[in-house]
This record gives sequence, structure tokens and C-alpha cells, in this order.
Amino acid sequence: MLTGNITYTVTDLAERFDMSERTIYRYIDTFREAGFVIKKEENSFRIDKSSPYFKDISSLIHFTNEEAYLLKNAIESIDENNLIKQNLKKKLYTVYNYKILAETVVKGKNAININRLVGAIEKQRQVLLRDYSSAHSSEVRTRLVEPFAFTINYIQLWAFEPKTQSNKLFKVSRIDKVEVLTDSWKYFAKHREGHIDVFRISSEELLPVTLKLSLRAANLLVEEYPLAEKYLITNGCNEWIFEANVCSYEGVGRFVLGLLNEIEIVGPNEFRAFIRQRIDDIKI
Repeated sequence: MLTGNITYTVTDLAERFDMSERTIYRYIDTFREAGFVIKKEENSFRIDKSSPYFKDISSLIHFTNEEAYLLKNAIESIDENNLIKQNLKKKLYTVYNYKILAETVVKGKNAININRLVGAIEKQRQVLLRDYSSAHSSEVRTRLVEPFAFTINYIQLWAFEPKTQSNKLFKVSRIDKVEVLTDSWKYFAKHREGHIDVFRISSEELLPVTLKLSLRAANLLVEEYPLAEKYLITNGCNEWIFEANVCSYEGVGRFVLGLLNEIEIVGPNEFRAFIRQRIDDIKI
């Protein structure tokens, strides 16, 4: 940030990196000791371009809007939605200013809602998710929440819901409209990102699952859920073992039910019972 064309106050930097102003001052002192020329302009700071190694550092960490847009499009042009592609996107979103990058990732109604949510997070405001369509409850209703984080690519929003006193994931595409309120966060201490498993299910608990898959089932698993690849190991004879923790049996259960003849449940017994119950509930 200090190598760009924009200067920042210590307060700006402290808020951006969630640090105290004293810590920011210590970093600035450390940069000076390392040989960088720090310019102070009306209480704002930047690294002077005459500093040693400035060219190397700025070329590594600074992107213009056009560069970020091109990088994002280049990554998206990769046909396979695999783990490497996900990691590249995650690194880009980590390095670059997420507020600006959001404009290159999403469009239309989602872009408007995300920009409002970004502003609400920065200002620590409560919001109303108007006419949110919940896949879990099959209801469409307005939800009062305190938004505090996004998942990769702004697909989902982490928010604390005062009514249920719990942290939840809300899919951005299911929000009709975001209304930012004047009320500040009241439950900051309870904000906590939960787990998201490879089947895109979230929760604050984890359940172990071990499966034996045919080659076809393993290929389909990776194609539909790319992040599952790192939990797969081959045991020879064209068979694969999937061993991971999941947030709920719902996601992995849907996958197993679609390939019952290609998958063997190794454990645990609770998951076997879950699948048996789902089979019993099927109406033919």
C-alpha cells in the first residue's frame, strides 16, 4: 500500500490491517531502519521511489485496476476448476484491495449488494437482507444480520444473526436487496467464521467421513467439488479413499446417494445410519 500513488494515514493503515496505530508506527520505523525512505505528507505516509529495492517490491505487490482485472480474467479462463485455480484466486484476493476487486468479480444486482455489504463491514453496521431465499428452510424472508466477511469470489457472506444468536453463511445470489442500517454492530465478540467443507456446507462443528470410491466416483467428486482432491488417496486397483471432516452429512450424503453402486461407506456408523434413513424416506 505504501508503494502506490495514494498516501495513507496511520489510522487508515491500522483499520485496513486490523492493527493498533502503535504497531503501524513500529512497522514504519522498521522500514526506515531497513533503508527505505519514508515520506510524510500532511500526516500521511508513503515509501519514496528513491528507496532501495523500491522497483522490485512495487512490481511484486502493487496492481492497478486494469492489472487486477486482467489477472482475474486470466485465472477465470482456465478451463478446469481445480485446486490450483482456487489457490491462485485466493492469493490474488488476499494481496489486492478486495473492495476494488469486487467490481471485477461480480456484476448486476449482486455487485450492488456486495458493494453495500462491503461498506457495511467497513463501517461495522447492521444490515437487512431483503427477501432472502433460504434453501435450508425453503422460506423467503428478510433477515437482520451483522455482516463481517466474504468467502472467496464473494459467493457467500459470513454474518451473525441476532435472532438465532449464531453465525451463518448467506449466499449472495439469494439476496434480493441489501439495506444498510444506521445501527452499529452489537455482537462483535460473537463474530466467528465457521468451517466450510468441500461440499460447500458450513457449520461450527466437524464430522469425520471415510469413503471408498470407484475411479468413476472419484473423478466425478473432483469435477463437482474440486477442493475434495486433496483428501483423496489411491489404494490401487482403480479405487480411491476419501477421508475428511465435513460440516454436515447433508452435502456428502447427496453425493453418495447419487452413486450408491460406486461408493462404499467405510465409516462412521452415524453416516451409515444417515444414508439408510434417507433411503427409507425416498418416496417412489
